[in-house]
Amino acid sequence: MHLAYPAVLAVLLFCTGLYGVLARRNAILVLMSVELMLNAVNLNLVAFDVWLRDALHAGQALTLFTIAIAAAEIGIGLAIVLAVYRNRGSSDIDRLRDTAETDDAETLPDDADAARDSTADQATAPAGKAKKAEATA
Repeated sequence: MHLAYPAVLAVLLFCTGLYGVLARRNAILVLMSVELMLNAVNLNLVAFDVWLRDALHAGQALTLFTIAIAAAEIGIGLAIVLAVYRNRGSSDIDRLRDTAETDDAETLPDDADAARDSTADQATAPAGKAKKAEATA
């Protein structure tokens, strides 16, 4: 068997998976693309193991470990995607940017400024309104 056939197939699988990771916005399709890339690596491991005629079959053993890790990765990944979908109603990757800074954070006062502003408002308010503000606080 020539090594070129599985190597070319692995390159095509890997490039298809890479395109899917870079171009897709749906998290489930990105996970499927990562699985394609892992299968391309597995194909290369088995092909080189057969080509080198390794007595220990290290490539095939490593492929089994890779398959097990990929199964765990897809299970955890799908659980995260489903939890995000239930909370947000979308699995679009571009809309899942909670950790990104927003412009709203610049307009909101921090705690010290808010406390100073609230005490200043109470001092300038009429006596009846100040008592109501203290009662509600």
